[in-house]
Amino acid sequence: MKAAVIESVGRAVVMEVPDPTPGPREVVVQVAACGLCGTDLHILQGEFAPKLPIVPGHEFAGEVVAVGSGVTELVEGDQVAVDPSLYCYECRYCRTGHNNLCERWAAIGVTTAGGAAQYAVAPVANCVKLPEHVRTQDAALVEPLSCAIRGYDVLQSRLGAHVLIYGSGTMGLMMLELAKRTGAASVEVVDVNATRLETARLLGVSGAAANADELDRPQGWDLVVDATGNAAAIQDGLGRVAKAGTFLQFGVADYATRVEIDPYRIYNQEITITGSMAVLHSYERAAELFAAGVLDPEVFISDRLPLEEYPGALERFAAGVGRKIVVVP
Repeated sequence: MKAAVIESVGRAVVMEVPDPTPGPREVVVQVAACGLCGTDLHILQGEFAPKLPIVPGHEFAGEVVAVGSGVTELVEGDQVAVDPSLYCYECRYCRTGHNNLCERWAAIGVTTAGGAAQYAVAPVANCVKLPEHVRTQDAALVEPLSCAIRGYDVLQSRLGAHVLIYGSGTMGLMMLELAKRTGAASVEVVDVNATRLETARLLGVSGAAANADELDRPQGWDLVVDATGNAAAIQDGLGRVAKAGTFLQFGVADYATRVEIDPYRIYNQEITITGSMAVLHSYERAAELFAAGVLDPEVFISDRLPLEEYPGALERFAAGVGRKIVVVP
């Protein structure tokens, strides 16, 4: 089969690799679409993945074409979205319900071969069957949506909150859509990319600007979300949190990224700084919300490219072109 392969740091190619075969409790999925994510860029830069080469792609959905000998939950022909998370279920964090912090954390498309290929193998427990009205090519959005839902689980958002989101790429826009549905009084977005801000306006944002100084909230925001991983955005956002407010680090920053905090202000104004990592008990909810129409795929997916163009798709994504880019094997 054909697959995208990150061969070494800075080098991605499309090549022939062996077809996958399912273990007893696994299925083989013929991939309908696979989304690109900031994690893929980190892997390309030599971070996250423990070793290269690797077939990337942790945001994918498709049709079950083979099942293992112990699989009874799915049959060939079922359409599924795949949760890439692979946990040990044995370490302290798994045993205390924090599986996304697993000491042996792994993921399809990060530590094992992923969905940027014609076929991918996945545990049956990681597959969520899609209802008939959901187009499988669109369901690559379920995984990033599940990350956004995890972010709102951490935020414990309250009704009537004023929300500021840094970044109007795919993840920032998903946080916007969820904020609107969790009773926010206002949701404003900051992004230096004017084209992306136009999408935020299309989705009904309360305010959109290239700099938070252009927005009228001198007391700050109850919830500030960084969806960029950019040091300048994070630093600015930390200073925009209102008294008793919360800052969520949601975007994936480089390992070397550093910002300054003001410990006295955190103490004196009871500010919470927290983070959200990947997926935790949120994938099934994301699939259900997606099926209910919480996102418009035609707005969120800007590029549908053939698998052969995966290296170029990575370049487009890194340059900030478009919104969600998916490859279609």
